[in-house]
Amino acid sequence: MMQDIDQKPKRAIVAAVQRPSVSDAEFEASLIELRQLAKTLGFEVVGRFTQKRAGFESGAYFGTGKREELRLMREQEAVDVILIDHEISPSQQFNLAKEVGCEVMDRSMVILEIFHRHAASRYARAQVEIARLGYMAPRMREAAKEAGPKDRGRSGTGGRSGGESHGELDRRKIRDRIAELQEELDGMGLEHKTQRARRREREGLARVALVGYTNAGKSTLMRALTGSEALVADKLFATLDTTVRALHPETVPRVLVSDTVGFIKNLPHGLVASFKSTLDEALEASLLVHVVDASDAGFERQIAVTEKVLAEIGAEDVPRLVVFNKIDRGGNEVELRAALRAKHPGCVVMSAKREGDVARLREAIVAFFQRNLVEAELFLPWSAQKLRGQIFATCTVLEERADAEGAFLRVRGEPEAIARLREQLGEAARARG
Repeated sequence: MMQDIDQKPKRAIVAAVQRPSVSDAEFEASLIELRQLAKTLGFEVVGRFTQKRAGFESGAYFGTGKREELRLMREQEAVDVILIDHEISPSQQFNLAKEVGCEVMDRSMVILEIFHRHAASRYARAQVEIARLGYMAPRMREAAKEAGPKDRGRSGTGGRSGGESHGELDRRKIRDRIAELQEELDGMGLEHKTQRARRREREGLARVALVGYTNAGKSTLMRALTGSEALVADKLFATLDTTVRALHPETVPRVLVSDTVGFIKNLPHGLVASFKSTLDEALEASLLVHVVDASDAGFERQIAVTEKVLAEIGAEDVPRLVVFNKIDRGGNEVELRAALRAKHPGCVVMSAKREGDVARLREAIVAFFQRNLVEAELFLPWSAQKLRGQIFATCTVLEERADAEGAFLRVRGEPEAIARLREQLGEAARARG
């Protein structure tokens, strides 16, 4: 299984095959991202190793001569681990590790390990463990195949059935553990769904989800918009658990903002599947705020990755507002602002560290939810004053007058919120009658 790092950082080489269909710029951007992933794990990257090739070598990823070069480089640099910038097969991983003489982690394994270390809630930990076990199962089969017949026992001992090998026993345990975790997740998922339904009923439909590539600044923006103490770190996948807070200062309608897990190129399929429920906040939002790191030269590729993942989870039709963040770190700010607005009409260009920029984004979000507000008159009997707080919380009260029976309030609010209030006021009147 994947090991925790020692006190002394592991020395790593980032390595990749560049195929003809991949441009130099795209290839470099991906390797830089792999370096960032390694940094997040606490590895010290001491070198890089690349090969231009029509395709991956089926047996061990790199060609024969290149594998020998990599082995020599590994010895010279005293390297502990080779990080491959693709997802490779269990046999490729096993054979390459055997030939170069050290641990080999592919991109999926690196991302899974980061998720494993950063998962805080029971829900996120269970999701990550399912993905990690699913990743490890075929690699255990490869290890068992290499071990050969000596791995097979003659009789059932120590929990093994007759003729069941240690590898088969381990794989059976993995299957059982995945089933157990999935049962736990189903229970927690039902609980989360119920909580979200109650929140929808209580708060209405004004929900915003911050989405985007990992390290685009979503958590910084979340903190600026809501006044919350969201974790802010210059690391990939610093935030895994969804956080929900109210837009601050509070508005009418009250807007809930959620910060979702970040996306990345080649996110392991197991994680896309296991975190789909975490991304339900994006599916249930009325507005997606797509946060983009404007200072990253590869932001167009990152936009494409985010759009692809949103399509995979069925959120492609949710209205969105594109926000180019970190404009203060992107060089000539005036030129960059003009270029971004020309190419992405309607976008917001800002820095989450500037109060004026955050205020303008907040206004854009509030305007989105106020565009369909309607005016209505509500009658609040003196006997139903307990509903007064709810009226003021969900609507803007424009005018109020009173008579002997109660108060007449002219309000502006969402049609759904006003309909719910009318229903509650009707129930209160019937109960009184």
